[in-house]
Amino acid sequence: MQRPSFIESTCMDPAPPDAAPALEKDEPLRYDIRLLGRILGETIREQEGEEVFETVETIRQTALRFHREADHNAGRALEQMIAALPSAKAATVVRAYGYFSHLANIAEDQHHIRRTRAHALAGTSPRDGTMAKALARIAAAGLTPEAVGETLAHALCSPVLTAHPTEIRRHSSIGQEMDIAELLDQRDRMRLTPEELEENRAGIRRAILTLWQTSILRTSRLRVIDEVANGLSYYRRTFLRGLPAFYADFETLLRGMGAGWEDISVPSFLKIGSWIGGDRDGNPFVTAEVLDAALRMQSGCALRHYLEELHKLGSELSLDGRRVAVSAALQALSDISPDTSPHRRDEPYRRALTGIYARLAATAWDIDKMESPHPAVGEAPPYATPAEFENDLRTIWDSLMTHRSALLASGRLRHLRRAVNVFGFHLASIDLRQNSDVHERVIADLFRVAGTNVAYADLNESERTALLAAEAKNPRPLTSPHLAYAEETLRELDIVKAAAAGRRQYGEDAVPHYIISKAAGVSDVLEVAVLLKEAGLLSPADGSSQLDIIPLFETISDLRQCPAIMEALFSLPEYRALVASRGDEQEVMLGYSDSNKDGGYTTSTWELYKAETALIDVFRRHGVRLRLFHGRGGSVGRGGGPSYQAILAQPNGALQGAIRITEQGEVIAAKYSNADVGRRNLETIAAATLEGTLIAGKPESAYSAYIACMDELSDAAFAAYRGLVYDTDGFETFFRESTVVGEIASLNIGSRPASRTNSTKIEDLRAIPWVFSWSQCRLMLPGWFGFGAAVAAWKKAHPQEGVQLLQEMYREWPFFKTMLSNMDMVLAKSDMRIAARYAQLVSDKALAAQIFARLESEWDATVAAVLEIMGQEKLLETNALLARSIRNRFPYIDPLNHIQVELLRRHRAGHADDRVKEGIHLTMNGIAAGLRNSG
Repeated sequence: MQRPSFIESTCMDPAPPDAAPALEKDEPLRYDIRLLGRILGETIREQEGEEVFETVETIRQTALRFHREADHNAGRALEQMIAALPSAKAATVVRAYGYFSHLANIAEDQHHIRRTRAHALAGTSPRDGTMAKALARIAAAGLTPEAVGETLAHALCSPVLTAHPTEIRRHSSIGQEMDIAELLDQRDRMRLTPEELEENRAGIRRAILTLWQTSILRTSRLRVIDEVANGLSYYRRTFLRGLPAFYADFETLLRGMGAGWEDISVPSFLKIGSWIGGDRDGNPFVTAEVLDAALRMQSGCALRHYLEELHKLGSELSLDGRRVAVSAALQALSDISPDTSPHRRDEPYRRALTGIYARLAATAWDIDKMESPHPAVGEAPPYATPAEFENDLRTIWDSLMTHRSALLASGRLRHLRRAVNVFGFHLASIDLRQNSDVHERVIADLFRVAGTNVAYADLNESERTALLAAEAKNPRPLTSPHLAYAEETLRELDIVKAAAAGRRQYGEDAVPHYIISKAAGVSDVLEVAVLLKEAGLLSPADGSSQLDIIPLFETISDLRQCPAIMEALFSLPEYRALVASRGDEQEVMLGYSDSNKDGGYTTSTWELYKAETALIDVFRRHGVRLRLFHGRGGSVGRGGGPSYQAILAQPNGALQGAIRITEQGEVIAAKYSNADVGRRNLETIAAATLEGTLIAGKPESAYSAYIACMDELSDAAFAAYRGLVYDTDGFETFFRESTVVGEIASLNIGSRPASRTNSTKIEDLRAIPWVFSWSQCRLMLPGWFGFGAAVAAWKKAHPQEGVQLLQEMYREWPFFKTMLSNMDMVLAKSDMRIAARYAQLVSDKALAAQIFARLESEWDATVAAVLEIMGQEKLLETNALLARSIRNRFPYIDPLNHIQVELLRRHRAGHADDRVKEGIHLTMNGIAAGLRNSG
């Protein structure tokens, strides 16, 4: 008898969930995982043969014994088995485990959708993170509709998509995975006949076979334009339809709240932003030409969507003017339409829509040279602005609403109107970002070439500030097309000019922000003001700016200095006038990544919290509204973790109706590939922002004892982290040789280099590959190291309070609770036995043993501290969903780690076989997919 597949071993072919209504709630998930695993196993057997299939199963069983039983004999057997694998066969085995990780993700996402629908069908109370629950809490807190409306009027919630140097999935593969998700969803929502069920299974088999036969790897490094194209797939799949649906549901919820609530105007406060095509920090491939192409591609995506929706709307609104009355404005719109077809003579809505389509088609050609998907009926003038397009759609809306056709207005037309309001002709706002060091060199070059006799680089901070403030007010251009500048200077001038041109072509929301990385002083901000002036984006006459200038504070030192820097900026009349021109609102970006690499998780998290608290005070005193932009990544070490809890854990007053948050790499795919999951994630951000803004938390004074304790914990954790990472001889060597950081740099993963410079120093390494590398070897060091030492130092220094105060902080303080919950998660995803295998790659065995012993000791201390403070006997005791996920997927991630170690050994020994590199790349993909928030 043939033994069951490596993924179907617990159930060969269970009945579909609808055949057993009494099944527990997680049984459908187990069914889906087994179904997908069974089909994957069959595909491997058919495509690669029984021997490969048996190898996969044997490795899985051995790795499982090693993982669950700490069986050293199993560890040795596993090592020998994998060492004997030919490289080509190893790559095939890796693909098997990697694809299971992706399929398990699909099943889990589908289960989240299933449970959400089950709650809705059962009529249970709204859950945390929903707009319904947020509104219920807001109303229960006594907030009036007027207060909510006022908050919404200046609200902004914006997930900002960024390209990722460790994002390694191809969108051709993601497309197949979404087909599988739709087929699973079909099984959930419909009771299928046996024939339909068989066709559904066949569809899943086809998709998995296509996945297996499709290369998951890229043969060449991504270009920035490729990353733009990848990003656009999420708009087509999720955002263009999901955001209008969110607003429609929100308006419906408000109408159901009672008198006064239905009158709240809901502006488009939830929008998507992007760095892809505008982020030059450390990426020399982002140029003015790339920015122009990104803007054009984004615009084309939006316009194509509108044109398709108009075409469908024209098919739907076949209303006969002899049977229904229309408004005078609608009739006028119909009369000026170029549509002369006698078949539509008595169909005023269709005639109006064909005219609108013709104008929009002319717009698409005018601004993008884009052919419309369906020929227009005739010529018409293009729209000058999205507002003109919106007004025509409103004319149709008003006519339907006032002539007993409200039901017809509330479908596709409603969603199209909202989409145009959200996305305009630009689709998403692109942020410009550059490092302050570059600005300093450019400004120095401008003053040098202008013959001002100013040696800018030699000036102190106060001298630079005075010079730049004066230059920003000077109507005389500093630059000239007739002078020769450094190549870097020309690139930077070209991109701000391209931003100005893009704003003229696509609207002011096309490029509204300029972010300054490594902002460390007032001059860093004023340098950008001068560059904007040279592009016509800042007026010397009144100091008004067309762009928000946003300092990004990243390192521990920068975070500590940022309140004083903002105080000095607001005290400068020239800059205060600029802020006034932006509606007395200033955005500040806080960097979770570099602060973590600089000081470790505990200190980074605490310094970010303290910086927010101090900024709130500075902004309040100057009468400026604060908008925070959180530079979070997917991993806990880079600010990752559940968005709802993270937003609500901020200091009281940090949320002022507005928040922007970066979404990066594989997290974008995890959150937004599936339209339903994406919609839920967008709703969570909006709900948490409104709830956190309107419902006041405790004042910081209520946490004074906790704050003093955190200061001590942070100091001790910082000392432990810096002592290991920066003060231990040989640590850089240990990191380089025991992780995949070198392989990240050499493989075709993203357009951005892994380091900002050619240096190999940890200080110069970009934070994303730093965190990603530690997650690949399962150490997860950036998410926990130093906390165990900090708690031990606290308990020793405070024997009376001991752990009791820490336990109280966990119960009463959202900040500390969220910090520990995230640490609980990252510790559960780490595995010191597997990490030890990677330490064996270090050539200096004494160094490896010494450093790994420190890591192991601190890991044990941190786990013990987290469990004691949280009152748990084991990790994830209070997070059943994640614990279940880990149980399901870790037996299939672990083999990938063991094989990765062997392939790294071969690669570094000089094996020329390209399949070794391919195998390493595939293991990265599979491990990242299995962990889900690793970069």
